[in-house]
Amino acid sequence: MASSAVEYASVGGESCCKKNGPGYATPLEAMSGPKEAILYTTCVYSGTGRQKPDYLATVDVDPNSHTYSQVIHRLPVPHVGDELHHSGWNSCSSCHGDASASRRFLVLPSLVSSRIYVVDTQKNHKAPTLHKVVEPEDIAQKTGLAFPHTSHCLASGDILVSCLGDKDGNAEGNGFLLLDSEFNVKGRWEKPGHSPLFGYDFWYQPRHKTMISSSWGAPAAFTKGFDLQHVSDGLYGRHLHVYSWPDGELKQTMDLGNTGLIPLEIRFLHDPSKDTGYVGCALTSNMVRFFKTADGSWSHEVAISVQPLKVKNWILPEMPGLITDFLISLDDRYLYFVNWLHGDIRQYNIEDPKKPELTGQVWVGGLIQKGSPVVAEDESGNEKQFEVPEIKGNRLRGGPQMIQLSLDGKRLYVTNSLFSAWDRQFYPEMIEKGSHMLQIDVNTVSGGLALNPNFYVDFSQEPEGPALAHEMRYPGGDCTSDIWV
Repeated sequence: MASSAVEYASVGGESCCKKNGPGYATPLEAMSGPKEAILYTTCVYSGTGRQKPDYLATVDVDPNSHTYSQVIHRLPVPHVGDELHHSGWNSCSSCHGDASASRRFLVLPSLVSSRIYVVDTQKNHKAPTLHKVVEPEDIAQKTGLAFPHTSHCLASGDILVSCLGDKDGNAEGNGFLLLDSEFNVKGRWEKPGHSPLFGYDFWYQPRHKTMISSSWGAPAAFTKGFDLQHVSDGLYGRHLHVYSWPDGELKQTMDLGNTGLIPLEIRFLHDPSKDTGYVGCALTSNMVRFFKTADGSWSHEVAISVQPLKVKNWILPEMPGLITDFLISLDDRYLYFVNWLHGDIRQYNIEDPKKPELTGQVWVGGLIQKGSPVVAEDESGNEKQFEVPEIKGNRLRGGPQMIQLSLDGKRLYVTNSLFSAWDRQFYPEMIEKGSHMLQIDVNTVSGGLALNPNFYVDFSQEPEGPALAHEMRYPGGDCTSDIWV
């Protein structure tokens, strides 16, 4: 790990000075940060049939509070049909050296409407307010982009947002949107003619002068729900795209082949000197490791494989785990991922990144839990289902989807909505009854996961009706998504 504050970082053409700014000087320093007290969570009504605007929920996660594990504030956005999805901060540890920067604004891209909301969390961190709206017409007119997904802050003060297509939902129209520090559209980040085949997530590693992005699929396909034929039709991705950083030249495209279908979340190790990371490939349920080779190019290999389960009473004879989200602890010791369909969360020790070791697993839902009509069969033909506990008298719906780790690595929060069209297809009960949020206790010494029986945030009783809870952020410091320079 880097051992001192960032002395100099040139990202996007500007530099940070030596004074302290947002975030932390190193990932290890971030682990000693304050314990989380609240979580911001994007909550969705889009696609549920409820004609209400999506909202940002503030959830109390302080066990000493009388409103522990409850929603204590809701900030509805002005429009209906946005589909709030992922989020990011205007400033983070990539600009720790800039005393003028502040992790104040939360950027909320809307995956369906292509609107981007900017929320001010500084005036009242428990009750954030809407600061600005970046309209889709402005984005499309200046860049041709639509369907914004992942946003990362840059040390320059700019914000980089991956977009998954053009306004008509064509994947070939995708690329990277650049916003300035006042959230005005600056243009595209990548060089002309250097757009990826498909878009989704991305992570940059300045010390290796590299950014790598992943590929979900064409918005015209995935917004209608998942159709396996669309994979055969070439409407979903299987590639990683390697760019030079910060100038945006597409240097290499890695074809992950049939072992890497629909690569979604992508993470480098947090140590900025390391030249390795992972991507979770949803459909083939493989965790693929990517790394720099001796000649400076990038290669990949399957590091973890979740075997599909032979099942009865489902749409296919085999069910993939469907890895939809993962993260890495700030000390680069543990990797966590979810299997949205199978229903389990896993913890792996990755001290040897080439040979991850399973150290913890807990079942928190899924399609094969006891009481479900779907049953799995083992190699001998014996039927099996998984034991999923109730929490505070509540049966767990859906499957684990988005996860967020505490700075010290001891608490893992999980929600269960993926995308409303896919929720409706695979977990229709969740559309009817809404989501929930859980908390997993983590053994950071020898490994292990356990459900916290006292934490259950119920989104079935929301004032405007049951809602779908998605991504989570801590005010001021959810550094598992920070990038150190």
